[in-house]
Amino acid sequence: MNPAKYYIGIMSGTSADGVDLALVDFSNHEVSLIDHHYQAYHDELAHDITSLYSTGDNEIERMGALSVELALFFSQAVNQLLTNNHLTSSDIIAIGNHGQTIRHRPPQADKQYPFTLQIACHQTLACLTGIRTIGDFRTKDIALGGQGAPLVPAFHRYLFAKQQQDVFIANLGGIANITFLPQDRDQAVIGFDTGPANALLDLWCLKHTGNRVDNNGDWAAQGQVSNALLDDLLSDPYFALAPPKSTGREYFTYQWLEQYLSHYDISAVDVQATLSALTAQSLSMAIKQLSPKSFVYLCGGGIHNKHCYKQIKQYLSEHSVQTINTLNLNNNAFEAMAFAWLAFAYDKKIYGNIPTVTGAQCETILGVAFNP
Repeated sequence: MNPAKYYIGIMSGTSADGVDLALVDFSNHEVSLIDHHYQAYHDELAHDITSLYSTGDNEIERMGALSVELALFFSQAVNQLLTNNHLTSSDIIAIGNHGQTIRHRPPQADKQYPFTLQIACHQTLACLTGIRTIGDFRTKDIALGGQGAPLVPAFHRYLFAKQQQDVFIANLGGIANITFLPQDRDQAVIGFDTGPANALLDLWCLKHTGNRVDNNGDWAAQGQVSNALLDDLLSDPYFALAPPKSTGREYFTYQWLEQYLSHYDISAVDVQATLSALTAQSLSMAIKQLSPKSFVYLCGGGIHNKHCYKQIKQYLSEHSVQTINTLNLNNNAFEAMAFAWLAFAYDKKIYGNIPTVTGAQCETILGVAFNP
């Protein structure tokens, strides 16, 4: 009988539209994506997730039930991925399960007890799939004084170990984040959340068009950017914070946007155009502060927003801006691959955090293992 050789990574982002799974082979010191599977959330499940992003009634009861429901949903997705590849649970070394973030409260001056919370019960997932599951990757970094995010830069460093120029990996999810991999190996790897991306764009689009996403950014492209509103939004203290820093949908909320909009009389489509510019400019400003000229690879669901992608390329005219697909890496699987790698790193005793990214006191192995 051949030994198990694959890892599965599971990632559900703040956009809460579905879950991505990556089947990955890390043998022979390579990172090989074998397959990717996506399973969309139905509207009720997506609503149940996003309703926990802010305080509300009966939260503990709803959270506990949803955590088990998500584990069941993830297990069904795992089984489908195995079926698609004619594999069984015995072929899998471990699952790296990020879970679904519902609260992220990293260390700040006004936070006496920082914490982070991801649901999708790891123990339930292990028992339902019969596969050892490794999860809870963020908590230890926070316990060591770090932000607990972003975690993917360690995977990016592993993947781009031989790069010969300054490289940025820029992820456009619900929140945008970057990893800076300097050509000079004596320079520190840096990574942080730059600000909102799909989270605000999708919220505004749903409210004013009934569509969950602005397809290709076509609606934003019809509007005019309000430079006054854009400058006002960029004046938020978060953008001026020096890294390490991280944020989430619980900060860049609809209420956050409304407090700025109350001073303006702007059409809905012009607000969408301005939010697109906010994503592009806050990301681009962060990149230009770190490197005047570099290779920038965009990933995440936001790369399908052609209008925002065009704006980023305009703001970063001195940089080479491409999507991660140009490196023969599957954009849809890329973040899930990172959590497969974090499970692999746990097993191989590889440090999963980077203190210059998260602000933790030291490097450490991340995760907790749950046996079926």
